Amino acid sequence: MSDELIFYTHPMSRARLVRWMLEEVGRPYTTKILEFGHSMKAPDYLAINPMGKVPAIRHGETVVTEAAAICAYLADAFPEAGLAPPPGSRERGSYYRWLFFAAGPLEAAVTDKALGFQIPSDREAMVGYGNIERTLAALEGALYRTEYIAGDRFTAADVYAGSGIGWGMAYGKVDRRPAFERYWTLISERPAAIRARAIDDALVEERRKAS
Repeated sequence: MSDELIFYTHPMSRARLVRWMLEEVGRPYTTKILEFGHSMKAPDYLAINPMGKVPAIRHGETVVTEAAAICAYLADAFPEAGLAPPPGSRERGSYYRWLFFAAGPLEAAVTDKALGFQIPSDREAMVGYGNIERTLAALEGALYRTEYIAGDRFTAADVYAGSGIGWGMAYGKVDRRPAFERYWTLISERPAAIRARAIDDALVEERRKAS
């Protein structure tokens, strides 16, 4: 079975964080750029992701959608990259915890803030994140205890959670707290992060010139 790795993306989407993860993995991959509302909704791509959204990857016969799931899959598929703690370790528990905290409470809280939606205080128990202040305080506390989100070394959880924090600060949806700024500076200067930004920024510029 072919183990070709195909990346479905758009350079102005959350697929940018999957580009970063792929650069951290360091394996060759083929990039397929899709357009919002056009090729993302075409039947051949809907067969890959019925949501008609990016990112998605195909690795051989395996299709994975959802950015957090892609990060977790790639970390396990390419263990030599060292992007996930060993199964059964204490660090693996923290890794799962913060990877999916970022995919759940953080994603929902930041999205609601971006849309101008505030959960009424008497309905906070109905939503997974409660309120954005409690969500950010939990992240902040974790980053005061350890250098990286899941411990003392970089993992796929940092790609996902860090991207959420970095994007949120850039667009005013996450407070610029010292712990967040220290963390984002640390991880955003990784060579793979710099390469990934350069690739996608160049694609954005090419599209701007062509429009």
